[in-house]
Amino acid sequence: MMARELHSVLDREPLPTVPARPPRRRPWLVPLLVGLLLAQMTVAMVTTAVRQTPTIDEPVYVATATDYLHEHRVRYNPEHPPLGKLIVEAGIAFADPHYDPSFVGDQGQVGRHLLYESGNDPWRVMLWARLPVIALTLAFGLVVFAFARDLLGPAGGLMALALYSFSPDLITHGSLATLDVPAAGFLLTSVWLLWRARHRPRLYVPLAGLAAGAAPATKMSTLAAVPVLLALAAWSVWRAETDADTEGRRQGDAPSTVEDRRGRLVRAVAGAAVLALGALVVVWASYLVVDPRLRWTPVERVPVVHGARALLVDLLPFPEAYRDGMRVQFGFEDQPWQGFLFGRLYTGSLWYYLPAALLVKTPLGMLALWLAGAVAVVAVRRLRPAAPYLLVPTAVLLGAAMTGSRDFGTRYAIFVPMFLAVAAAGVLALRRRWAGAVAGALVLFVAVSSVRAYPFYLPYSNEAFGGPDKTHLRLHDSNVDWGQDLGRLADRLRERYSGERVWLVYKGAGVPSYYGIEAADPRTAEPDAVRGLLVVSDSAAAKATGRLAELIDSARSIDHIGHSITVYRR
Repeated sequence: MMARELHSVLDREPLPTVPARPPRRRPWLVPLLVGLLLAQMTVAMVTTAVRQTPTIDEPVYVATATDYLHEHRVRYNPEHPPLGKLIVEAGIAFADPHYDPSFVGDQGQVGRHLLYESGNDPWRVMLWARLPVIALTLAFGLVVFAFARDLLGPAGGLMALALYSFSPDLITHGSLATLDVPAAGFLLTSVWLLWRARHRPRLYVPLAGLAAGAAPATKMSTLAAVPVLLALAAWSVWRAETDADTEGRRQGDAPSTVEDRRGRLVRAVAGAAVLALGALVVVWASYLVVDPRLRWTPVERVPVVHGARALLVDLLPFPEAYRDGMRVQFGFEDQPWQGFLFGRLYTGSLWYYLPAALLVKTPLGMLALWLAGAVAVVAVRRLRPAAPYLLVPTAVLLGAAMTGSRDFGTRYAIFVPMFLAVAAAGVLALRRRWAGAVAGALVLFVAVSSVRAYPFYLPYSNEAFGGPDKTHLRLHDSNVDWGQDLGRLADRLRERYSGERVWLVYKGAGVPSYYGIEAADPRTAEPDAVRGLLVVSDSAAAKATGRLAELIDSARSIDHIGHSITVYRR
């Protein structure tokens, strides 16, 4: 009887449901992971920076920055505008090296005099010069994270930042007092701000203009992206106006008229003009900060250019020093540079050099994610609006770089791992169960490949091409041997080969004797006299002809320093 009554009650009154436990929120997790990724990149860059001797370009930039600091004039290195060297100057100010402004010589000689002949410690000076670029590289990592997060949420931001922070090329050039990473990072920042301008143009377009100006105020090659940035500025303002009009119609406002559309067009053009004005302000400001009087007397000869190049230079609304710098750059483009690719030494340039070099020097997992991400950005409907912002600037800049005459390294395409890190996060938008797991596995593969290369990031090549120790067989110059291992060579000679006769062919900006290396040049001696250790930078070996090639062919390789300098025994 009681059982029947109990069942009847249960039938009439269902048992109360237990409320579902809300998902645990960990607001600290994403900032923690961002901090960890940037921390490992910091460790990689700083520990690399303290062990590397000056690369070929660095003494020029450091000496120019020191001249800015002491003389407040633009005299050296006109082919690169001042902003990047002003960033280096921030570190030089702390190092406070002794500087002799009366020294007479070209910009390379001034750099060597500053580092090796003025009583300064080149290790200390170079570390302080590199630290501001390291800090800026980390800041650009936050831009990568923010851009990808805007598109795909925190998971996309973390994935993009992981690819950025483990990129061997970005670790390499982000740890040097050079201009490639700052220029590319300013471009990426401008594009990200223009993406955000689709919703708040009045705030973000002026900021994008300042970032857009910082790029050509650092490196002139970024001028190729300026037309793209102007178009994106106009498009972002147009989209913002169109979205506002669509929202107004939803709320019952009258449909837009021809005059309204004309007004949107005018405001879009005005947005591009605001970006151009901001860029001009930054370029001029970079020169005025150095010298408010804009004095300019070239120390070295400025080549004369003709035709369309001359017209372009004359039309640029920039200081005379900037325009002379462009003339110097055009002069460089006219020189018959030598290149080296997959064992072939050639004069001139190959249009496919940069894609081939990127194929060698990019982790395999990163290459796969770049390709898949680019496809996703185009194919996935909600990501498609980002394609002009991520893929068009990358394609335009890469196309411009591929037409250049200097096949010297992937640093000329350092913008690729920045922009495509953001695009690669688009893989997470694919509606496939396996997409996230595969993307995570590939990111882990990238991380392992990068960490295995530590601390030799500059000569990195991926596993398909044999790793860092084989890069010199396929590439040269800043891809593998940029003069960075002179200090390591001195340590190795002292530890393993003390007292042996050394013959040295070194390609770099360092001074071997400063590091205790006593050596002679084998190219000036009779072949039979060259006995003992023959030490050759891998870039010099790649381009060896005549006597040097004969000496290498008749010697036995016994050691490889930093994957960039080979020791032979004769």
